[in-house]
Amino acid sequence: MAKLGFIGLGIMGKPMAGHLLAAGHTVHVYDVVPESVKELAAKGAVAGSNSKEVAQKSDIIIIMVPDTPDVEAVLFGKDGVAEGVKRGSIVVDMSSVSPIATKEFAKKLAAMGVKMLDAPVSGGQVGAQNATLSIMVGGEPEVFAQIKPYFELMGKNIVHIGGNGDGQTCKVANQIVVAETIMAISEALLFASKAGADPGKVREALLGGFAQSRILDVHGKRMIERTFAPGFRIRHQQKDLNLALQGARALGMSLPGASIAQELLNAVAAEGDIDLDHSAMVLALEKLANHKVSG
Repeated sequence: MAKLGFIGLGIMGKPMAGHLLAAGHTVHVYDVVPESVKELAAKGAVAGSNSKEVAQKSDIIIIMVPDTPDVEAVLFGKDGVAEGVKRGSIVVDMSSVSPIATKEFAKKLAAMGVKMLDAPVSGGQVGAQNATLSIMVGGEPEVFAQIKPYFELMGKNIVHIGGNGDGQTCKVANQIVVAETIMAISEALLFASKAGADPGKVREALLGGFAQSRILDVHGKRMIERTFAPGFRIRHQQKDLNLALQGARALGMSLPGASIAQELLNAVAAEGDIDLDHSAMVLALEKLANHKVSG
């Protein structure tokens, strides 16, 4: 059985690593927050003092950190994975980061005799806790086949998209859909509420028709009940939309819907609410309407 490493034990990474542990695997873990490491060590994980140590003791190293610079630091910074990784090892980056940077990371690791998969996820904290994440994978098919059994412990919808960077490209596309759907549902429920209709009943009706979506189900309920504790923070949605807009500029194309969604998120963040759930985008539209979805 392979020795696994898991670096990054936040609201997503901690339950994901927990599923690997529960399946009986040896998992070496590290996070900049010591309490997270201690919590998993109490469940049987092997605590590491840094990324280098985790890489030295693991055959497969999984990374789940917030942003592109964080992945770069974990891989190539002081006491990073590159300082301890063995030839023949596999690095699996499950963070949501730049597709362009991912391709460069893969090239640098390949020069060291290390394979890489980019495997960002969708499903939020609930998906991580329930092992129902959607996992979008870029990298060599044979490496994907080798790692798929571990993915199946963390997710349900697991798709090999293509080469290195293609998993991240798919995740950016996912986040465009998510952000613009949140915006559409915010507008719809706000319109209904201000027009005098019960937004809860409107949501119930829409869930039975062509407008039905997971976001209408989960985030529509959040908007009505005012429950914006983070499952996926606004700051992370902003980061993902930045990747989309930067990519669009590089490709010479326009993403007008994503641009508007980003500005609404910026408005909520400017009010000090950057760590609310991304469904709190509705707060910016409510301010413009001088009305709350809940009435």
